[in-house]
Amino acid sequence: MELDKFKGIFPAFYACYDDDGNVSEERTKNLCTFLFKKGVTGLYVGGSSGECIYQNLEERKATLKYVSDCMRGKLTLIAHVGAPSTKESVILAKYAEDLGYNALSAIPPIYFKLPESSIFKYWSAIIESTELPFIIYNIPQTTGYTLSIGLFKRLLENEKVIGIKNSSMPVMDIERFKAAAHEDFIIFNGPDEQFVAGRLMGADSGIGGTYAVMPELLLAADTFVRTGNFGDARRIQKDINDIIISLCSLNGSMYSAIKEVLKQGGVNIGSVRGPLEPVHGDDLLKIADIKIQIEKAIEKYAGKSK
Repeated sequence: MELDKFKGIFPAFYACYDDDGNVSEERTKNLCTFLFKKGVTGLYVGGSSGECIYQNLEERKATLKYVSDCMRGKLTLIAHVGAPSTKESVILAKYAEDLGYNALSAIPPIYFKLPESSIFKYWSAIIESTELPFIIYNIPQTTGYTLSIGLFKRLLENEKVIGIKNSSMPVMDIERFKAAAHEDFIIFNGPDEQFVAGRLMGADSGIGGTYAVMPELLLAADTFVRTGNFGDARRIQKDINDIIISLCSLNGSMYSAIKEVLKQGGVNIGSVRGPLEPVHGDDLLKIADIKIQIEKAIEKYAGKSK
C-alpha cells in the first residue's frame, strides 16, 4: 500500500453548525475549502474536534458525507468512527468506506473500564467490517485507557493496521511505538504542543485539533523538521504553544475560542454544542488579540519554509 498520502499535516476537522446548532452542509464545505487552499495533506473527520461524542449517528454520517462530497480525491480523508457501541462504530465504518474515505480510525471504547480483550474485539470488529486501512487512536487522557505495547503488537498482526494517532503526552510513547512497529508503519503525532518533539522522536505526520486555526504554522513546522532546520522548528513550536495557551485561557471550550477566531477571519462554522461552553463575556473581546497573535506568527515565518 502506498503510504506517502498519510504523511503530512492533517487538521482534525471541526464540527460545523448553523446558527440553530444543526450540522451545516454549507459551513462544513466552506471549512473544507479553506483548509484545502492552505495546502494541508488531509483531514481527520469526526474525532474529538468534531465533537463526535455529542452528535448522533445521523449527524456524524452527514459530516462524513459533506466532507467527502467536497474533498474526495483532493485530500487524504481519514474517518474517525469510534462510537459508544461496536454496532454504531461498524455502521460508520461501512458508511465511510462507501463515501470513498482513505482510512478509518477509532478511539478505544469509552465510559466502562474494559479489559484489553474487549478493546481488541472492538477495534477488530471495526477493522474487519471494511477493506479500508485502520489507524489506532491512543488518547488516554480522555478515554481512560493507555494502549499497551502488548495489545499494540497484537493489532499489528493485522495488515490493515497501518498507523497510530498517538495523543498521549509522553513523547517517549512515540519512540516506543515506532520501535515496536514495522518499517512502513505511520505514526501521527497527536499533542499539538509537542509536534516538533514528536516528529524528532519518530512521528511521520501530525493530526491535531488546533491545526485548522493556524495551518500555516503547522505546515511550516513540518517543513522545518523535514529539512533539518531545527532552530526555526524549535522557535515555531514555542509560538504555536503560546497560541494554544491563549486559546485555552478563556472561559469556555478551546474549540469555541478557535471557532470565534475563524469567524473573525471570515470562516463561520458556528459555535460548540453543549455541554461544551461557548466563549462569553469579556473573553469575547480577547478573540481579536488571539487572531492578531496568529497572524503575527504566520508573518514571522512567511518565506522561511518554502
